[in-house]
Amino acid sequence: MNYDYKLWRMKKWILLLLCCFSLNTLVWADDEKPIQVGQLPTKAQTFISTYFKGHKIALAKVESDLFSKSYDVIFTDGDKLEFDKRGDWVEISCKKEGVPMQAVPEAIRLYVQLNYENTKILKIERSSKEYEVELSNRLELTFDKEFHLIDIDD
Repeated sequence: MNYDYKLWRMKKWILLLLCCFSLNTLVWADDEKPIQVGQLPTKAQTFISTYFKGHKIALAKVESDLFSKSYDVIFTDGDKLEFDKRGDWVEISCKKEGVPMQAVPEAIRLYVQLNYENTKILKIERSSKEYEVELSNRLELTFDKEFHLIDIDD
């Protein structure tokens, strides 16, 4: 066998293996399924019973990606919660009545109360670096992890 033929065969096998791995990754990468509320992490269950007592849950689901897991809870009134794999909230969205103020970090809650009277927090999201807050007056506030205001969008 000549060298070019061997190289061609090796490339063919590598490409085949790469395709198989990619297909397998796509199949397992986004697995979303409904779960019972009791299957949520304990922290998430406690959060719901503390701040959303009396709300009826329409759907709870787990989403498993290749390297992470998250939980979504949707209430019958349209409010939505998202939790990370540990059960810490990542997003709270309450478009009608607003996010329960007790669930909002105190520094953000005080800032909004002092600077934007008569507005509700409709949505709050947190990441490893910041908090994004959507207000009922259509402003979007961004705070860093130390709760300093770093951006305002209208």
